[in-house]
Amino acid sequence: MFSAFRKVATEVTIFHHPSSPPSQKALNILRSAVSGPYPPTKVTSAPLDFKLEVVEAPPTADQLKAIMSFVSPEQNASAASVFLSAHPSTPSGSEVPQSVSAIHDIGIKNPNVLKWPIVVDWKAGRVSIGDVEGVKSILEILRKQRDGELPKEEKVDQPKGWFS
Repeated sequence: MFSAFRKVATEVTIFHHPSSPPSQKALNILRSAVSGPYPPTKVTSAPLDFKLEVVEAPPTADQLKAIMSFVSPEQNASAASVFLSAHPSTPSGSEVPQSVSAIHDIGIKNPNVLKWPIVVDWKAGRVSIGDVEGVKSILEILRKQRDGELPKEEKVDQPKGWFS
């Protein structure tokens, strides 16, 4: 009845490529964070509380746009530099796709051109692209929030109007 008032769980998505070693490592770290103590060196700590979604495909063009909005504006990076890898089959020079739609299309045709993994904390707008250390940073922030070392995120599930 009052399901709308429940806390919205953090949702973390990993866009995973099974043949990518960094993607495999990131997936293992994420799975162990939700299933076992986190950090793993502290056996008395609880697992992290987030919903893990594993997608073995590139993000859609709309998802790429949303992910691009999470990239730090200080980086002033193009979509190509954010998402495209240094794989030999990646287009170079004037052939480099400039739009996220074009990057999506080329990623569907040849997944090797993308940086794997792409890990997104949708609720907080945090992202790690092709970087296992970035995944660890996302998990560390979630741990600090769980342990009260960071201020609680603004509660979006608070009733408004008559109930406040």
